Amino acid sequence: MTDYLDLVMFAALMVAVLSGFPVSFSIAGVAVAFAYLGWMLGVMDVSLLGALGQRAFGLITNTVLIAIPVFVLMGAILEKSKIAEDLLDTMGRSFGQLRGGLGISVVLVGALLAASTGIVGATVVAMGMIALPTMLRAGYNPALSAGIVCTAGTLGQIIPPSTLLIILADVMSNAYQQAQYEQGKFSVEALSVGQFFAAAMIPGLLLVTLYLVYILIRGALRPHDMPPADIGLARPDRREVVAAIVPPVLLIFAVLGAILGGIATPTEAASVGAIGALLMAGRKIGINPKLILIGAAALVLLGLLAGMYPVRLQRNDNGVLEWALGAFYALLAIVGLGAVILALRAAIGEKIIHDALNSTLTMTAMIFATILAAGFFSLVFIGLGGEERVAHMLENLPGGPNGALLFVMLFVFVLGFFLDFVEISVIVLPLVAPSLIVMGHDPIWLGVLLAINLQTSFLTPPFGFSLFYLRAAAPKEITTTHIYRGVVPFIGLQAVGILLVWAMPFLATWLPDVLF
Repeated sequence: MTDYLDLVMFAALMVAVLSGFPVSFSIAGVAVAFAYLGWMLGVMDVSLLGALGQRAFGLITNTVLIAIPVFVLMGAILEKSKIAEDLLDTMGRSFGQLRGGLGISVVLVGALLAASTGIVGATVVAMGMIALPTMLRAGYNPALSAGIVCTAGTLGQIIPPSTLLIILADVMSNAYQQAQYEQGKFSVEALSVGQFFAAAMIPGLLLVTLYLVYILIRGALRPHDMPPADIGLARPDRREVVAAIVPPVLLIFAVLGAILGGIATPTEAASVGAIGALLMAGRKIGINPKLILIGAAALVLLGLLAGMYPVRLQRNDNGVLEWALGAFYALLAIVGLGAVILALRAAIGEKIIHDALNSTLTMTAMIFATILAAGFFSLVFIGLGGEERVAHMLENLPGGPNGALLFVMLFVFVLGFFLDFVEISVIVLPLVAPSLIVMGHDPIWLGVLLAINLQTSFLTPPFGFSLFYLRAAAPKEITTTHIYRGVVPFIGLQAVGILLVWAMPFLATWLPDVLF
């Protein structure tokens, strides 16, 4: 029995998580129980747990993970300010009169929200409350409508900036360094969040394309499933389209452009995104758009000029030009700060900031508590010999490296039926990723494959999070059966996306190679 204590520990974790008890406490509780059991049976050296404090300190000082709460705050501000509603309304009226047009608009809005908020729950709930009733009134198949809304919402996990990609970047970077040590390389290379954001761009757009092609083909083959919307639906004019689409697109370019262009770290770019989201919220609330535009332009100009022509006013050899530039930069900062303060006051008055901070604190606490508990779990699992068992098993699977990768992908897919992406990322992947990298798999490509796989976990019954979010927001005409049936074709499209990235690795590796 003691030889298989690590396997029993993993099985106990599954039971504890499925019991409904809070996940982080379940993970930590199982770790404590099996650490004590391993010590009592003499199969674990408890001195190994001395590394727990170092792991906890490493977590709270990890500069990569600092980006998570800031990106979550950015998305929460956009969600609470109802900017998604304008997008959905405008896109729905733009494409609604086409066969499948409402479905197309939901997918496109999902992609835009994914790149600007990255929050799956907020996107699914917003589209479930706004787009789904419109689709049903237009005569759309209920199961198909539910499937489109659920799937479009999950794009926030694969299209950067994404919480999943930030966590994966940290996990895969650590796994890559461990693999290099195992290969005898002591001058190790590290992986950055920016590389994973770049790697996920093309696969994310590939998935969007697959969804759109499926909707168009199904609309052509089964037109009664997706009839055109009411012909009386007023098309938006050019000004409405620009007002709804341009601000989120500019925010996306500012955040991702700063990261991919090497101008800012992910944390710095997330801060820029949070300020941009606040300005957009201020405009939505009713602050004079010209003031918001002037403030935003001043901040953008300040960032560009200060980057190209930095000024060090503390130096003794500054001339008139340096002092003039310093004064101009100060003026731009005051103008931008004024717009931010106006937007902040208005957002506080509307309780947008209160609600956004509450959502941010809740999600951040959940993620970091899970990561901390997973670090404890992995220490005990390693102490019981689990890491050696996993490495030995992967090395001896038939099919070599590809056989091992196929096994891991299937295992992660099955776990996605029961576990959240955070638990899989911080418990399972650190155990299997180093061995896969040692076998010769590119860590960036491997990370993207796993990201698409983990994105699919939001759609798989019975515990897919998108299914729960939509169940809570959907009108009474939509049943749970409709939701489960609706996501099945899109789970198949996810599998197609994984196969395409597997067969053509350059889809994930080309852009990082060019940019980094």
